[in-house]
Amino acid sequence: MSRNVLIALATIGSAALLLGAFGFQHLGGLPPCKLCLWQRWPHAAAILIGVVALRVSYRGLALLGAAATATTGVIGVYHAGVEWGWWPGPTSCSGGGTDLGSMTGGDLLALDTPTGVVMCDEIVWQLFGLSMAGWNAVIAFGLTVIWIMAALRD
Repeated sequence: MSRNVLIALATIGSAALLLGAFGFQHLGGLPPCKLCLWQRWPHAAAILIGVVALRVSYRGLALLGAAATATTGVIGVYHAGVEWGWWPGPTSCSGGGTDLGSMTGGDLLALDTPTGVVMCDEIVWQLFGLSMAGWNAVIAFGLTVIWIMAALRD
């Protein structure tokens, strides 16, 4: 395959993942957590890099695309690990910031707690044992390979 075909495949792959994320959010009613949002930005960057790389023949752009998809893959692995309880996530979205031992009964019953926070450590959807974060990681690393193959093409 030519470099441009590989770049187009990688770009379309990131676009498909980003559209899928928006579909789960807006059509499926599954709002994203903080880590989900972090995984979206590198895909957006990969799409932009892909569009430019299809117009400008510069090998370095394919390496930037690989870096973008590898970044979202790493974030996906981190997020999946948070979901499975392998390591702590951000305290702002994984429940790790509350010390229940120091709370009073009034604190536990308070109605003025923040609402709308989507927890990063809860798996809201999975397929074949992998959450959305896990699938993002697997597919993103596959896209990284495609970007690298594009960078190696003449």
